[in-house]
Amino acid sequence: MARKPYGIICPITHACDYLEPRWTLQILSEMWAGASRFNDIRRGIGNISPGLLSRRLKEMEAKGLVERIEDRATGVVDYIRTDSAIDLEPAMNALAVWAQRNIEAEVAICEPNLSSLMWKMRRWIVRDALPRRRIVMRFHFPDATSDFDTYWMIAAPDAEIDMCCSDPKLDVDLYVDSSVLSLTSIILGRTTIEREKEAEALFLSGDALLARTMSRWLHVSDYGQAEGVLMLRQKARQAT
Repeated sequence: MARKPYGIICPITHACDYLEPRWTLQILSEMWAGASRFNDIRRGIGNISPGLLSRRLKEMEAKGLVERIEDRATGVVDYIRTDSAIDLEPAMNALAVWAQRNIEAEVAICEPNLSSLMWKMRRWIVRDALPRRRIVMRFHFPDATSDFDTYWMIAAPDAEIDMCCSDPKLDVDLYVDSSVLSLTSIILGRTTIEREKEAEALFLSGDALLARTMSRWLHVSDYGQAEGVLMLRQKARQAT
């Protein structure tokens, strides 16, 4: 049964009604970040079933938000944002900045999907800031509640960064031990590497150069540069 519209004469309400089905904005956000294949979008979001993602993409295509393009020679399907979806970027940017300024980090980053986080980290590692050789990093999360608490990132020259959750049996250059909240907060600009090391929530060992230059090779969200961002443990620091 189709959902009944709000019936309120208000452009904001109309926009909310149009974009309201859960996951619509998350799907657009993943596509905005560069994902165009079904599995890449799903892995980037994390907590969405294949059936629901397929249904949402069909709904978004019907609304003119995405275009489905199939290569008839290979059968490969890409989902591309339409001009209508691209027009949403300023509004999505504004929502992200508002969240950084008004929602406490501990609330905004409550129970993040670790698998999704590590999948996205492939985009956030700046390959050109790493030594030009194969680099293997092991990330371990003692507080992880998901099926896997350890992930490996493999960065090789002139190749895409690879992520796996099973031991690749390669020599590890850098060991990163962190709480899920700490690493997520670092990436979102809600804290810094040095603050998390001081709080004993982040430990780096192995290659001294890689450990010392983590702030160079790990990209931090541009939203972390917004004025007035609520930092992790901000209330606790203010109380003292």
